[in-house]
Amino acid sequence: MVRLSAERKNELMAEALALAGRAEGMTSPNPLVGAVVLDADGEVAGRGWHRKAGEPHAEVLALQEAGGRARGGVLILTLEPCSHQGRTPPCAPFVVDSGVSQVIAAVADPNPQVSGKGFSHLRERGVEVEVGVMAEEAVRQNEVYFHWWRCGRPFLSLKAAASLDGKIATRSGQSRWITGEAARNAGHHFRNKMDAILVGVETVLEDDPLLTARPGGVAGRPLTRVVLDSRLRTPPHARVLASRQGSSTIVATTDAAPLARETALREAGAEVVRVQADPQGRVSLAPVLEVLGSRGVRHILVEGGGRVHGSFIREGLADRLLYFLAPLIVGDAQAPGAVSGLDEEELQSLPGLFNVTHEVIGDDLLIQGYFKKPIWKEFEGGKGV
Repeated sequence: MVRLSAERKNELMAEALALAGRAEGMTSPNPLVGAVVLDADGEVAGRGWHRKAGEPHAEVLALQEAGGRARGGVLILTLEPCSHQGRTPPCAPFVVDSGVSQVIAAVADPNPQVSGKGFSHLRERGVEVEVGVMAEEAVRQNEVYFHWWRCGRPFLSLKAAASLDGKIATRSGQSRWITGEAARNAGHHFRNKMDAILVGVETVLEDDPLLTARPGGVAGRPLTRVVLDSRLRTPPHARVLASRQGSSTIVATTDAAPLARETALREAGAEVVRVQADPQGRVSLAPVLEVLGSRGVRHILVEGGGRVHGSFIREGLADRLLYFLAPLIVGDAQAPGAVSGLDEEELQSLPGLFNVTHEVIGDDLLIQGYFKKPIWKEFEGGKGV
């Protein structure tokens, strides 16, 4: 049997994680998964990564590439192999049939249909299983997937572009462009990793955005575009309603919205979804997330303006912040801010961020952080495996 040092295991798992990362933004609602196969002499015989939901999983591709060389070898895998029939056949039996003698995995799959069952299937059939190699890194790569199975709702990233004094536009509503071209392109790369992008109707009325992903100036992946609009003020000619790259548009509203406006938006190509109103008469957020989650949306980018951002933060639904800070000063108390409506009076009650990082992009600064302790921190140093 092949015996690997801890250093070699980490090297191989890092390679498997890099393979998984090639499909970032393409596999939802499935996780990112990468695999490396060693033959009985410890040489790499196969590699694979899951490319898209409905297509073969990483371990199947890697073992197919290895062929007969997999017998007596080792499978290094970033996530537990599935043992149930989904869009594709179960992978655990395929692993057993390949003849590998050992599986080294980063972490168990949080999906209750899989969790522990894949490993048990292997062990019961004589395959040695080791779990926990680079677990923190593997969970971080799939934090959206782990979050879904932990919380039962999509992961929300809030994105804002603001001046040094926290303004997202001038008093008259001019916001193009607060940040530079490099930061705007980075924003499109973030969009290209998402399943959906969400804004409030004020953003539609003021900016008339397309809400599509255009990384590097080219068309990216199709997004579900969501507009929160309690009174259906979205114009039927708004650009967000136009068909783009296969993107669809959902306008979430309340029962108070006029039926005539709903008809006009449907004729313009939008899907209108009515949910309950919150105490202020606005669209209640949790039901919208429930609708999106039921449709396979796992990661949402919220670019909604100050009040929308404040609502998600206040209700504890925001998970991560992407804050582009531009070297400008608006200096106008009437200009809109990146977040509004929190109304906290005590400094210690203000929402803070965990695991904050910063990066210079062009002339702008990108600050990232989490509103709660990120799920991957639970696996730090192999904990939580």
